[in-house]
Amino acid sequence: MTPLDREDPRTRLARLPQLRHWLLVSLIGTLAILLLGFSAKLIPGVLPTELAWDEELTDHQHAVLNGVGVALSAIFSPPGILVLLALSFVFLLVVRRSPVNAFAFTGLAAFGWLSSEVFKLIVAEPRPAAALLDHPLLAEAGHDSFPSGHTTYIAAYAIACYLLARGTRWQWPVAVLGVIAVVGMAGIRLYVSAHYLTDVLGSVLVALTAAVFFTGLWNRMGLIVLNRVPLVGRLGPVPSAGR
Repeated sequence: MTPLDREDPRTRLARLPQLRHWLLVSLIGTLAILLLGFSAKLIPGVLPTELAWDEELTDHQHAVLNGVGVALSAIFSPPGILVLLALSFVFLLVVRRSPVNAFAFTGLAAFGWLSSEVFKLIVAEPRPAAALLDHPLLAEAGHDSFPSGHTTYIAAYAIACYLLARGTRWQWPVAVLGVIAVVGMAGIRLYVSAHYLTDVLGSVLVALTAAVFFTGLWNRMGLIVLNRVPLVGRLGPVPSAGR
């Protein structure tokens, strides 16, 4: 049994694993994301090549995969993501009586997803042109292709799940399922012609970078803020900020 198993599981996320130079790593990650996004957008030939890969997928569609792809794209759209975040928060807060885990888990997942929305605005990459594809399943328009919000959310949620399971017997099963979920969603978003390959690759980088920044910020401010809200302590154990 590890030290994490012996402590109250309701406060497992009171302190998150943190890189020593988390601010520097976050900055480097941010620059890498911008470099990837603008390189794909501005270097001639990159997006047309990736569009050809999307077109190859549209030539090998299957009815079952079509239904799954469209359904999951709808479920993990912004409204669906908000519902899932709310359900996760309520489950940890009310059912598990774990306010620390509820705020840390939901905060990490939400921060990762919202970070992708920021990069979408900055890079402003156009969506794959449906008119140039043979059988596009989802004809999404606009200049918000990079990164994939769906994939970023799944990656951020998977990281949060892993941290919640860290140090328990569920750690590695959760890690494996998380990787499968991320790869699966990335493949789906390419399959339905909603994104380019660099979009989904950038999503993973966004989720990782956001997690690095959030963990550093949480470890410095999370418990301080929760201890200043008396109602939170009535819902479950909240360690002191100096733990």
